[in-house]
Amino acid sequence: MQLSHQATLGVTPSGDLEFEPFFLQHYPRLVRTLTRLIGKAGQAEELASDAFYRLYQHRQQNAHSDENPAGWLYRTAVHLGLDALRSNSRRSRREEIAQREDLAAKTPGNPLYELLAEEQRERVRTALCRLKPIQGQVLLMSGSGFTCKEMSALLGLKTDSLYVLISRAKAQFEKEYVNLYGRTE
Repeated sequence: MQLSHQATLGVTPSGDLEFEPFFLQHYPRLVRTLTRLIGKAGQAEELASDAFYRLYQHRQQNAHSDENPAGWLYRTAVHLGLDALRSNSRRSRREEIAQREDLAAKTPGNPLYELLAEEQRERVRTALCRLKPIQGQVLLMSGSGFTCKEMSALLGLKTDSLYVLISRAKAQFEKEYVNLYGRTE
């Protein structure tokens, strides 16, 4: 009876492990077990493969070990799964902290945000100063919420001319800004 039990585990009568039948017998169940443990099927498959590889190495080093290869495999796989859970948890915490810090850096009231915003405003002012006065004026007015009809009345321009002026002013502003500071994301 002991011999038949070992044969179902993929162990020959001499104690050698027949790896392929053993793999085919245990891989699906091992993947299901690891998936339940860590919740990610792809990662569970990787861990199961790693556990089999470690078993293979272990059996090469300890050729005629009396231990239970299936038990060794499952213990190793569960340890790998627990390590993966800890690693995933640490990674999640680090990503969450980085996301909060990134959000805090972009939140008004934050000193870093205020400093970066003021630097950006200064860059825009410098680029605007390099434009023709009328170009700077239409960009400031359009950015302040004036309609084209209001701007054309205030500046004494036809609406069609204003559209062309705004388009050229935007292109010239971009050119000046890029010349001064380069492209930004």
